[in-house]
Amino acid sequence: MPQIGEKLKALRSRRQLGVRELATRSGISHAAISLIERNRMSPTVETLAAILDALGTTLTGFFSDLQSSFPYSPFYRAEDFVEIGKISSISYRMIGINHPNRQLLMLHETYVPGADTGAAFTHAAQEAGMVLTGAVELTVGDDTSTLGPGDGYYFDSRTPHRFRNLTAAPAEILSAITPPTY
Repeated sequence: MPQIGEKLKALRSRRQLGVRELATRSGISHAAISLIERNRMSPTVETLAAILDALGTTLTGFFSDLQSSFPYSPFYRAEDFVEIGKISSISYRMIGINHPNRQLLMLHETYVPGADTGAAFTHAAQEAGMVLTGAVELTVGDDTSTLGPGDGYYFDSRTPHRFRNLTAAPAEILSAITPPTY
């Protein structure tokens, strides 16, 4: 299964850009880009978006191009999920990357203790999910709630939102976003 780093390096090579030039264009350090390309570091969504923007593409374009590397099957084993987050803090494992005409982003999310998506952010979509294990504090607009196993959420993602794991144990969420933002 191709890794994101390999795909990113191939895209950079096709654009005939060196790592340092890409770093200058994206604002991401050349060391980080090198680690990402060697699959030694998983980029955050924001970091990957900055790199892809400097390469003249988008998250959607990158992942739709990546999906052609996977033969279609309606079934996905855990090892088939594609990591698009940062394993050391918040892992976003994408389910169904190769589904033709995908209109839904399905994620298995894992938040290590202390993980935080950072300042509230927005994107044009709707989002729903259910906490599988642990607890996550979710802020949507002016409302904040701590959700535990079996608790869920559904909101318009254009409202500023933030996820945090304030506990000493990992938390897992199964979520869906439509339309897919990547």
